Amino acid sequence: MTAPAEPPASPGRLLPFPNTGRARPRSRHVARSWLIGGAAVAVAMLAAAWLAFGTVADVHYTTVPVTRGTITRAVTATGTVNPELTIIVGSYVSGVIQELYCDYNTEVKEGQVCAKIDPRPYQTVVDQNKANLAVAKAQLEKDKASLAYAKVTYERNLQLVKSSAVSQDAADNAKNTYDQAVATIAFDQATIQQREAALDAAQVNLDYTKIISPVKGTVVSRNVTQGQTVAASFQTPTLFLIATDLTRMQVDTNVSESDIGGIKAGNRATFAVDAFPKRNFAGKVTTVRQSPQNVQNVITYDVVVGVNNSDLALMPGMTAATRVVVDERKDAVRVPVPALRYVPAAAVAKSANDAQPAPSVGVDDSGHARVWLLRDSKPVAVTVTVGLDDDNFVEVLEGDLKPGDGVIIGERQGNSGQSRLPVPRL
Repeated sequence: MTAPAEPPASPGRLLPFPNTGRARPRSRHVARSWLIGGAAVAVAMLAAAWLAFGTVADVHYTTVPVTRGTITRAVTATGTVNPELTIIVGSYVSGVIQELYCDYNTEVKEGQVCAKIDPRPYQTVVDQNKANLAVAKAQLEKDKASLAYAKVTYERNLQLVKSSAVSQDAADNAKNTYDQAVATIAFDQATIQQREAALDAAQVNLDYTKIISPVKGTVVSRNVTQGQTVAASFQTPTLFLIATDLTRMQVDTNVSESDIGGIKAGNRATFAVDAFPKRNFAGKVTTVRQSPQNVQNVITYDVVVGVNNSDLALMPGMTAATRVVVDERKDAVRVPVPALRYVPAAAVAKSANDAQPAPSVGVDDSGHARVWLLRDSKPVAVTVTVGLDDDNFVEVLEGDLKPGDGVIIGERQGNSGQSRLPVPRL
């Protein structure tokens, strides 16, 4: 017997599963799955929004108090330590160094002999000139005797001419002989002066064989050795360098033309040397030399800094890192330089949203300097008038600031401590 046929399915009716006799799941199961998925997506979006915007409002500001103190503007330069006066001792004559009496660090007195050149060649010249002078003097005495005879003869002939005992020609001849004798005496005297000058010159050369210190001081350099031949034909050789007073030193610094305008005699200066890295030496500018120095098209000027070296710590030739004070303000109201470079991130973001130019660093709308104070946990802009700066602090001449106020120099956002807005640089 044949089973009756199933009636056709009507809309909204579920057909049984094949060979199971069970009904298919209804649409409420599907709806619940969509609800669970939507809730998960909403939670994820809320979490992302919290991560993205939840820390923006959590801004931590870094502040530094306004203080009173000294602001110093200085020029730095590199120089060399030298004695105030160094005497170059050379040789006027040539010869072999026979003796050395001075060496490095020898304390010498004025007129002390430091070296001796072999004097024998020069002594020979002196002796020869002495002999020539003696010959000239002897010749003078001989000619004086001839002059006396010529004078007597001439006077006798004058008397005899009156009585016609001798002719007039004989009398004239006697006068001529007398005049020649007088001229010979003058010639002999000039010869003696010439021989005396030659002797003096030879004696000077002989005296120069002794190398003498012209001043009291300390030998800082010796450039010869015993037995060395010194040639002074074209240029005077340097044998010794003598520093007059090592307790007074100077630093010769090279200052560029861009910085030289603020330096003048009397400016305070400090410097350090590698030999004493923990010590600062104090000095004063004594001279700003007008002579320019051109090295690879860079113009510099020599600024001389005098320093007291009573403990003899400084030695000639040391390299000095010098700092010359050109301007200074004491007990000035000051803020750190980064305070003028700071702009809040919120102000930058607001300008971006309003399609306006970003705020200028350290300048308000009127072009005056500006800093930001932290008041009631919010940054507040304060217009100030600034003066001297030293790369660390800036002097505040006018403005609603007082010592102790906290100026903002930076900020960080969120709890991670990471800065969201680095301090901009000028």
